[in-house]
Amino acid sequence: MLKVNINGVDFKNPVIAASGTFGFGAEYNNFYDVGMLGGISSKGLTLNVKPGNDGMRVYETPSGMMNSVGLQNPGIDGFIEHELPEMQKLGTNILANVGGGCFEDYAKAIEKLNDTSVQIIELNISCPNVKAGGMAYGIKSKVAYDFVSEIKKISKKPLMVKLSPNAEDIVDMAVKCQEAGADSLSLINTLKGFAIDIYKRKPIFNNIYAGLSGPAVKPIALRMVHEVSKAVTIPVVGLGGISTGKDAIEFMMAGARAIQIGTINFANPMAGKEIIEEMEAFCKSEGIKDINEIVGIV
Repeated sequence: MLKVNINGVDFKNPVIAASGTFGFGAEYNNFYDVGMLGGISSKGLTLNVKPGNDGMRVYETPSGMMNSVGLQNPGIDGFIEHELPEMQKLGTNILANVGGGCFEDYAKAIEKLNDTSVQIIELNISCPNVKAGGMAYGIKSKVAYDFVSEIKKISKKPLMVKLSPNAEDIVDMAVKCQEAGADSLSLINTLKGFAIDIYKRKPIFNNIYAGLSGPAVKPIALRMVHEVSKAVTIPVVGLGGISTGKDAIEFMMAGARAIQIGTINFANPMAGKEIIEEMEAFCKSEGIKDINEIVGIV
């Protein structure tokens, strides 16, 4: 009933744990069998070990959360040696979310992942290009096109490009990524936000700005998924504020082939299991025998 296929990879259901919100899966396995998930997108990985940002990293906002974690991760080699073997035991699809500060770092990281058991590379193009003044690869469509084109030549795995809502034109961005060879798209990444400590009279985050996620961004994310799904032919994975099975159904009706859950994992560690069960119940109550029937129905 809930089976979907993305880029030749079979998913037992459309629910994927979003990068940066689920670690590498082991911690949540203490709450429920995470093997029931369709997949897990790894913590954002970089070529080398990253300690992450100093100062405040997570800050609660009305109906949402801001984060400035800074891609803290064990590096690609650490992931392959220590984390990936443990993830394989969980019994679900593995997406490796890859970021970097320059093209060379991305390229080397993906080359190392090519011969692993990872099913899909999720390419995070929201990372700032340190060699080009710090602007993210995912802001200007032409920059993204050139970048994805070159990465596609290197990756032996299906390439899912994760789009930023901060792009100048996310629909054009999606089309250009498809033209560049992206096999699928995931959206949206966090929105850029700002918070101030009025008592200290300074920004909450040392990095000044931070990523906003959670239910507050859902209407924006849903709109962008709808627009992008109508403009491309490759699979779209929707995320942004999904907290319930009904939210997930909305995203699939808007055109998403699968969905990712992120911020809700912090508030409710059982969310993955509950959302799958709610989607199953909805399909049964509505006489839907195959979840793919409703993809893009709106």
